[in-house]
Amino acid sequence: MVHEGAHHPSLQHQFDSLEQQKESSTLGMWLFLVTEIMFFGGLFLAYVVYRHAYSHVFAAASHHLNVILGGINTAVLICSSLTMALAIWSAQVNRRKLIVVFLIATMLLGMTFLGIKAFEYWDKYESHLIPGPNFSPAALHLHGADGQTAQIFYSLYFIMTGLHALHMIIGLGVLAALIRPSWKGRYDASYHNPLECTGLYWHFVDIVWIFLFPLLYLLGAHAR
Repeated sequence: MVHEGAHHPSLQHQFDSLEQQKESSTLGMWLFLVTEIMFFGGLFLAYVVYRHAYSHVFAAASHHLNVILGGINTAVLICSSLTMALAIWSAQVNRRKLIVVFLIATMLLGMTFLGIKAFEYWDKYESHLIPGPNFSPAALHLHGADGQTAQIFYSLYFIMTGLHALHMIIGLGVLAALIRPSWKGRYDASYHNPLECTGLYWHFVDIVWIFLFPLLYLLGAHAR
């Protein structure tokens, strides 16, 4: 018996059908995302522990984060999730050109996010808020032990947002790699699993930011 799609040009030799290939690759992506959840989960746990121990200092340190820029970046990523979903939809309805349009739109939104984040990092550098010997607690109106503790907040800030940005850069590379085969018509209603797996990854990265934004940026909103 010949399985449906058994002679499809995108079917790898180790699979009997496109459906089996899709299930295997999707399962692999979900397993990868589970490891990513555990990875970021450890960072979130560390943040919660230190936040509980030094709540006043963390609230004061978060005041120097730009909530407006953080909010704009949140909106940018939500829009990028929409364009990624539309790229997958375009493949499902056999709209080759639209796939490329929405992939490029997703990349432009991702680069916008990174550009805003780079501007924020530069602001922290100018304000001497990068943990290390040049860290200036005076910019936060903190002194003594509180000033030293503020470095914990900014260390976690740079680690968590930096790793998130790294994941976005990787995602941009994958999106760029999908443009050429999309333009050549490789992805259509019968086969578009690479788009779906990339979409899962991109949505995961967006969800991580949805958690990072309130934890980091809105922490000091109610501080006295």
